[in-house]
Amino acid sequence: MNILHIDCSPRPQSHSRRLSAAIVTKLLALAPGARISRRDLGLEPIPHTRSDYAAVLASPAALAAGSTGEAMRLSEQLIHEIEASDIVVIGTPMNNFTVPSVLKAWIDQILRVGRTIRPTPAGKVGMLRDRPVFVGIASGGVFAGEHANQPDFLTPYLSAALGCIGLKTVHFLPLQATAFIDEARAAEIRGTLVATIDASMTSAA
Repeated sequence: MNILHIDCSPRPQSHSRRLSAAIVTKLLALAPGARISRRDLGLEPIPHTRSDYAAVLASPAALAAGSTGEAMRLSEQLIHEIEASDIVVIGTPMNNFTVPSVLKAWIDQILRVGRTIRPTPAGKVGMLRDRPVFVGIASGGVFAGEHANQPDFLTPYLSAALGCIGLKTVHFLPLQATAFIDEARAAEIRGTLVATIDASMTSAA
């Protein structure tokens, strides 16, 4: 088993990093021989898409001829990392109700018509094999459940973005109200969240 582990927080000791690490630890307990590949978007952010990338995407002739060159190098690397994985783990903070810009930059590189997305009259169809995706979210406020008091644009957006390339089995594990709890309480919640992974992996088998 290959696990692609992605973190998005710029803080080395953030709640989302602790949560994603706990998810990976749980997965390793279920599959001790699993290999981990890391992509740290928070500490080593990838660049946002540039003009040469946009020019190639706007040129059907270049795409059809495969003459994409250096413009698509990073995009291909990131897509290959997903293709080589059996499970994807993403740790991310909720920034201003949605994903941080470093995660959006990653998404903009992996969503490509003709490579990961096939357009059809009925809509976009994903070209990648489905696999479990576990998204650990840390939020200072509360965005889900009966006590939610702020909007959530993160989970529907990620569901749509990942789903359109074929990754439809997405599990969200939210660690909420981090601005109001201490580490002991956060650790308790992390334990409860990762305990649900057993059932998720059983259903995926």
